[in-house]
Amino acid sequence: MTSHLPAVYRPDFGMLTDLYELTMGYGYYRQRIHERRAVFHLFYRNPPFDGKFALAAGLPLAVDLIRGLHFSADDVQYLGRLKGSNGEPLFREPFLNYLQRLKFTGDIDAVPEGEIALPHEPLLRIEAPLIQAQLLETALLTVINFSTLIATKAARIRAAAGDDPVIEFGLRRAQGIDGGMTASRAAYLGGCNGTSNLWAGRYYDIPVRGTHAHSWVMVFPDELTAFAAYADAMPNNAIFLVDTYDTLQGTRHAIEIGKALRAKGHEMQGIRLDSGNLAALSIEARRLLDEAGFPDAAIVASDGLDEYAIKELKDAGARIGIWGIGTRLATAYDQPALGGVYKLSAIQDEGGNWQSRMKRSDTAEKASNPGRLAVRRYYDGDRPVASQLYNTLAGEPSNRVVDASGTVHRISGAPQELLVPVFRDGAMIHRPTDLHRTRDRAISNWQRWNRPDMGDFIYGLAPELLAEKQILSDTPHTPTADEHH
Repeated sequence: MTSHLPAVYRPDFGMLTDLYELTMGYGYYRQRIHERRAVFHLFYRNPPFDGKFALAAGLPLAVDLIRGLHFSADDVQYLGRLKGSNGEPLFREPFLNYLQRLKFTGDIDAVPEGEIALPHEPLLRIEAPLIQAQLLETALLTVINFSTLIATKAARIRAAAGDDPVIEFGLRRAQGIDGGMTASRAAYLGGCNGTSNLWAGRYYDIPVRGTHAHSWVMVFPDELTAFAAYADAMPNNAIFLVDTYDTLQGTRHAIEIGKALRAKGHEMQGIRLDSGNLAALSIEARRLLDEAGFPDAAIVASDGLDEYAIKELKDAGARIGIWGIGTRLATAYDQPALGGVYKLSAIQDEGGNWQSRMKRSDTAEKASNPGRLAVRRYYDGDRPVASQLYNTLAGEPSNRVVDASGTVHRISGAPQELLVPVFRDGAMIHRPTDLHRTRDRAISNWQRWNRPDMGDFIYGLAPELLAEKQILSDTPHTPTADEHH
């Protein structure tokens, strides 16, 4: 199963939005431009975690939201009760009736999950009647922003851990119930090997892992009795948390119970360290386990870990074999928001002709790109060499890229279109890949982009798009007759 929204929540997602999306929608309706075709793009401006790129995630959740762009009778009744500052209804009955009949009829193109996403390049391109595209903004941002953020964090942790298994167990610290669900899914996609989250395990078929907490040890009169009782209950899941009282003495107790398990035909799986000097303790615990005849017993570590802590521990010679990552992954602790945005870039006039739109700003990175955007990637074998953002409304782009410094680069090789069709005329035509296969692709993509020979990678705009952007930047906006109306 690739997603969980309809199974866990209601099937109608029209109300998963901010009020201002509805007030704008009502304004479009009153101006009779609500059915005019428009193009919006969802993208991020700055790579998270001081990196250079992000790992695209959340597309199946976005698909659920798009398919669920409906307003139930109860939704409409609620909206009808909202009042403005003068005590009058915010929304009139004809508009409410229109909402109850609303469904998505537009086109969506997207970066597939598990692909690398660069700043300012669209993760989603929405081309639809203006009101439909506007009403999707908030919902799409919430699932794409968070999923992409957590998947990227997981990929960074996966890279730091190397071949060691990484288990996500951040549900208890996650930002609410669906924050935990989305985090578990995105963390697995980004490279984690499993989760402690049973709900995510059930709905997403993610491997689940877990043993016991300190409370288990503290229930019993002593640690040895606690370990023996756990081994009796779970002889096939025997990983003992050894730091409740004294970590090395706890390791010795685990060894004693491990020997008793072995005599009964079972094998101790390992121990877990959750506090203290993890490097020094893991080295000594590894010595104790090996000398006692348990070389295959894993040492699992937790305690506020992330990619930076993993690197420090590995550099210190830690003998940790499995990494348990909670708070700092599930909450993206060091950067809790991606900052993705959703911008209008083109709209049809009353004659059906496309008009480009661009947000201007004194801050260069906040100025948006105009047109119906697409992305071409160029590779030299397996190595990415260039990425070109261009406007499909301007025709076929040249094989040149203008980077941020203004340097023009000529690119050779056959380009690959990054965005793939997901919806056409409201019908879903692309089914998301199985989550396990998407995870494999994500790990592979991260490895080929996170390499030392990427310094000469070329990233920028097609010259034609840059020229259009400069024209729009220098041209005062004159409202059309229809906009005056």
